[in-house]
Amino acid sequence: MTSEDTMPTQPPGSIDHALTRTRVFQGDYTPAHLEASRARLARDLTELTWMGLLMADQGRGARRRTPTALHEQAAHRLWELSQNVITDSEAACRLGRFHADRDPGGALTFACLLDLADREEGAQFWWLFAAGAGNPTSALCLYFLHLRRGELRDADFWASQLAVLDREVGQYTPVGHSAITPGAPGAGITMRFEAPGDDTYVPDDAVKNAVRYLAVEGDDELGNIPQPSAALAHRLEDLLTR
Repeated sequence: MTSEDTMPTQPPGSIDHALTRTRVFQGDYTPAHLEASRARLARDLTELTWMGLLMADQGRGARRRTPTALHEQAAHRLWELSQNVITDSEAACRLGRFHADRDPGGALTFACLLDLADREEGAQFWWLFAAGAGNPTSALCLYFLHLRRGELRDADFWASQLAVLDREVGQYTPVGHSAITPGAPGAGITMRFEAPGDDTYVPDDAVKNAVRYLAVEGDDELGNIPQPSAALAHRLEDLLTR
């Protein structure tokens, strides 16, 4: 006997009619439906876990309005992390070495400058470059970048990669960070970082002016990639001493 055979006819709009439509009849749902429901719950738990951890720490960026949506929280945290990187005591020196010999720590600093200047594609390219050279903080930036875009699967991948890169010896890590495994089904690994206690930051408009006239190299697959300049390290030093 199917659900149509047992369903009583009720006047549309009546309470009994509404209750009848809410019933779940045996045989209406297959194992595939149940598995899809479990996957949705896992995604919801993942987002809630990330949201809780993203909102747990407030560092230098606390002067800004604290967002509530997951992608806004991730944007806030990436802004904060990038500010921590470019104001590190070694940042300008690393940036100078990056122009000369493509130091991965300098690539991290350069990428953070680009992202603060709203040049996301260039930032992603150089974060990928630095992470490929073993820099764990760049993987952390990529984690927040994908969360900002709502790309949870890619964010989870970079959280996993960060756990691997943390074992690299001698890598430049200007901001302390840690991995957390929530334990919820499908939640994966979640990352958080410890912002320094001071309140130094560079206004976004000043960062945009600093990178405005950088040379750009075009690539058929990767698009237009900004290139570092010898003068950029001096510009960053000037921004930090104002």
